[in-house]
Amino acid sequence: MPKPEMPGRFRVVRSALLSRSLPLAIAAVLAGCSLAPPYKVPTVSVAPSYQNAPSDGGMWQAAQPSDQLPRDRWWQLYHDPQLDQLQQRLLASNADIAAALAHYRQAQAFDLQSRSALFPTVSTNANAQRDRESDTRPLRGPRTGPNASPADYNSFTVGAEVDYEIDLWGRIRNTVTAAKAETQASAADLASAQLSLQAQLADNYIQLRGLDQQIALFQQSIDAYQKALKLTQNLHTGGIVSGLDVARAQSQLSSAKSLWSQAQAQRALIQDAIAVLVGESASTFKLAARTDTINLPAVPTGVPSTLLQRRPDIAAAERRVAEANARIGIARAAYFPSLTLSAQGGFQSAQYPSLLTAPNHFWAIGPSLFETIFDGGKRKAGVRAAKAATDEAGARYRSVALNAFAQVEDNLAQIDHIGVARTDQKDAADAAQHSVDLSMDRYKEGAVGYLDVVQAQTTALDAQRSLLSLNTNQLRASVQLIKALGGGWSVNEITPAKR
Repeated sequence: MPKPEMPGRFRVVRSALLSRSLPLAIAAVLAGCSLAPPYKVPTVSVAPSYQNAPSDGGMWQAAQPSDQLPRDRWWQLYHDPQLDQLQQRLLASNADIAAALAHYRQAQAFDLQSRSALFPTVSTNANAQRDRESDTRPLRGPRTGPNASPADYNSFTVGAEVDYEIDLWGRIRNTVTAAKAETQASAADLASAQLSLQAQLADNYIQLRGLDQQIALFQQSIDAYQKALKLTQNLHTGGIVSGLDVARAQSQLSSAKSLWSQAQAQRALIQDAIAVLVGESASTFKLAARTDTINLPAVPTGVPSTLLQRRPDIAAAERRVAEANARIGIARAAYFPSLTLSAQGGFQSAQYPSLLTAPNHFWAIGPSLFETIFDGGKRKAGVRAAKAATDEAGARYRSVALNAFAQVEDNLAQIDHIGVARTDQKDAADAAQHSVDLSMDRYKEGAVGYLDVVQAQTTALDAQRSLLSLNTNQLRASVQLIKALGGGWSVNEITPAKR
């Protein structure tokens, strides 16, 4: 059965609708385009386990998923309330953290600014002015007669305009993607700055406590050497020993006093550094001396693959690769025309009282297309620069990741080998102290000269100093290991700017 023929008017209307809807449909399809390459995270060679992690069931074992570093306040692993208090002051008052936070807020603002291009721009205007035309203006109307054009007239205008750029080639969306990635990188930068300063504070604090222990050791040595000097002086007065023994005892005492003063000077420097970190004046900041021992904590190291998710600097480098990749799409979009839809309307009249009336209404609506025909290779260079920037960001990401693996390995090795050295040094210190006791007893008996006592005292002091230094260095290595592992940070903490 043949279909009934449609009236001519209906065919015309349908044809008109198709002709108008076709460009809109094409624009809608093109609006889903993006000229940025598909993003892939640069590959980094990752070992299945850390080379320097002991496999003998010791304290440095791979962490289970539920056995990570504390998400916040990782320094509490050291169980030192004063360190915890200082870390809280650092977060509240440190100037470098405040600057990093301000930079992150700038990135958030730029992100929101880029998102505004996804929406139309609406503006209004109002104008009231008195105009005079030049008498010699080209094509000026006659001054008299029924078609006279006045030289002086008023102009009152009230209107509004709406502009919207259709994102045909993904330029705006790639700009938003790039801004979001930079915001995320800035968030990771903030976390990295916090972690670095927290580790620096913990390291300085451990050095301070190590110096307190050394100062106490020197004070004990000074007390012992003063007694020994008194003994030699008495023996010399009695004619039992020569003045050479007194001179040697005095030299030993003076050397110990010098070491005590040097340690005090180092402690003052470390204390001033801590003052700056916590936002205090070095002239008023003071930490009382403490000689209690800080125990070495067990740090869950995880496996190398998790390090890519635990280090904020690695996350920041990866996000900057994503940003650079999106900017390739922005550069490529410059090859294609930009389409903007505009609409404006309002009222204009030479008489203010009748301004808002129908005869004074005006409007205009329509698209505008802009395309650069020749630019001397500017756009081509822009694409090449964007690709090179992506390659640079990818290389930097791999470098940051590889250095992170090396830092973990370095500190694992330091902790392990220093631990072995501590055991041997403890035996050496005990033996040296026993030698001091024996030599002093034999000196009192007149069996040996005071030179033997001095040598034993020097050896004992050096052995005890070395033991304290090893204790401090192992604790410092544990802080650097925690820093190398990313502290308690996770890549999940990166969040986009709030809308």
